[in-house]
Amino acid sequence: MRDHDTVPYSLPALPAEDSIARARAMRDRLKQRRTCRYFSDAPVPRAVIEAAIEAAGTAPNGANHQPWHFVAVASPETKRVIREAAEEEERNFYSGKASEEWLEALGPLGTDANKPFLETAPWLIVVFAQRKGGIAEDGETQNYYVSESVGIACGMLIATLHEAGLATLTHTPSPMGFLREICGRPDHEKPVMVLVVGHPSEGATVPAHALRKKPLEQIASWL
Repeated sequence: MRDHDTVPYSLPALPAEDSIARARAMRDRLKQRRTCRYFSDAPVPRAVIEAAIEAAGTAPNGANHQPWHFVAVASPETKRVIREAAEEEERNFYSGKASEEWLEALGPLGTDANKPFLETAPWLIVVFAQRKGGIAEDGETQNYYVSESVGIACGMLIATLHEAGLATLTHTPSPMGFLREICGRPDHEKPVMVLVVGHPSEGATVPAHALRKKPLEQIASWL
């Protein structure tokens, strides 16, 4: 490898049985995660959102450019504007933009153009991918593996929020350019998703279809 500055790195050595137990415990916690569409307006401390975003910011990424920005929205006025714009795009989607095959795939989930959770939940985290900027965020330096890096960060964000006892929903209206304008972000940033965050409402449900998960033997191969 080429010469470069380094710092020491190590992890505590765990006995195999402890390592297995920890992995299985994390698996079991994450198996309880569900995409929630019914949120209460119960408050969530900003400190929880800050910690989750900081966790996401440690995700592996191309050239350590950390090509992401998270806009945490609690303002009722801003949430209302986001909902109105998102629902306009969703109405276009459900009324003709989506193919019949796509709509058929969504059928078991019961989704439609109405997105009240965008206003009800206490927090929306709008995730942006930075196509340029580098670690200095100069708006010019090329970033690398942006989609992969931001995807990993979003996974870590969702996992941390679940660990904090919060429900989440990944909302991806298409197109999403309106989010850039509402959140005041530059042109070289691409909106990736709105992550809805809060507590499930009383009596909240999830589609039974969502409980169908592929088994290990279907999602993994061993060579």
